[in-house]
Amino acid sequence: MRKRLKRKRVFLFLVIIILGALFVQSDWLGRSIYPISYTEEIKQNAANYQLDPLLIAAIIRVESNYKLDAVSAKGAVGIMQIMPDTAEWILKQDNFGNITIKDAGKEAHAGIMLGSWYVKELKRQFGGNLILSLAAYNAGPGKVRQWLEKGVWDGKEQTLNNIPYGETRHYVQRVMYYYKKYQKIYETL
Repeated sequence: MRKRLKRKRVFLFLVIIILGALFVQSDWLGRSIYPISYTEEIKQNAANYQLDPLLIAAIIRVESNYKLDAVSAKGAVGIMQIMPDTAEWILKQDNFGNITIKDAGKEAHAGIMLGSWYVKELKRQFGGNLILSLAAYNAGPGKVRQWLEKGVWDGKEQTLNNIPYGETRHYVQRVMYYYKKYQKIYETL
């Protein structure tokens, strides 16, 4: 009986210690649950394209979960899941050195560079509206403009439920969830 009581006390003590450590080390726990890979590539491209590195990290988390060789059912490739046609268009818009469409699907620096450039371009097209830009990253800028013109959606985060594409609605919600989560856990990259 005494051994049993002693074991219970030891177990309870260990549980209290573990819970205390989790609360004290919440940054550590958050960073282990929500890790960010390729931080140097993200930071470099965030600086080059005047974007928050945590936003790029959130997009990558949702798009590929940091898997370089990810390919979607629709054919989007790489860490930031760029459609080959979009990558081809991006490559014609600016000087990206020797980067090719194939590189965007296989190399972190290439995929992050093209994806970051595209996010900046979408933010420019949509007057800096992040929510519209994220919706356009997923559904395409033409589709988002169509929704705005027809009054289907006003482009606000509070009215995401009005986005007619469930995939796009869910995409924007997930990116914003991770973006806000990263902002709480990481002050900066």
